[in-house]
Amino acid sequence: MILTMKLILPETRINLYELFAVIDTNVLISALLSDKEDAATVQVVKKIISGDIVSIYSHDIAHEYKIVLNRSKFNFSREKIDFLLNSIFYFGILFEPVLYDFAMPDVNDLPFYLAAAQNQDKNSFLVTGNLKHFPTEPFIVTPRQLIDILNKEQLNKI
Repeated sequence: MILTMKLILPETRINLYELFAVIDTNVLISALLSDKEDAATVQVVKKIISGDIVSIYSHDIAHEYKIVLNRSKFNFSREKIDFLLNSIFYFGILFEPVLYDFAMPDVNDLPFYLAAAQNQDKNSFLVTGNLKHFPTEPFIVTPRQLIDILNKEQLNKI
């Protein structure tokens, strides 16, 4: 993915529809690895940077982003990682979920689930490439599903 290294300041961003989403780390990795600009994961990341998607994250999620994206096996440049994370953290919403014990196939996915589940007042989504890691909920979607939802909502606003 080619990231344009230009942040759009909040006062200059114009959103037809503001959509809130918790982005699973696998979506970011897939976008950064992709060489297809039309890939759903790439479109999700571009919409985060443009402000069409407002990312919701917690300290645990931010920590996972930093650890995983910096793994040597991915060989992502420091500049690319910093740009992406700064976009998420600057334009996103830091949210600390109320923790409770909930059975998940992977305990590391719990912060993502809780952040999305506890932000349903914003109609937030959890966007993941691994639906099987989460319970079946209408707010848990794939990157393609989120792009389709966003495009439909933007058309309804016109």
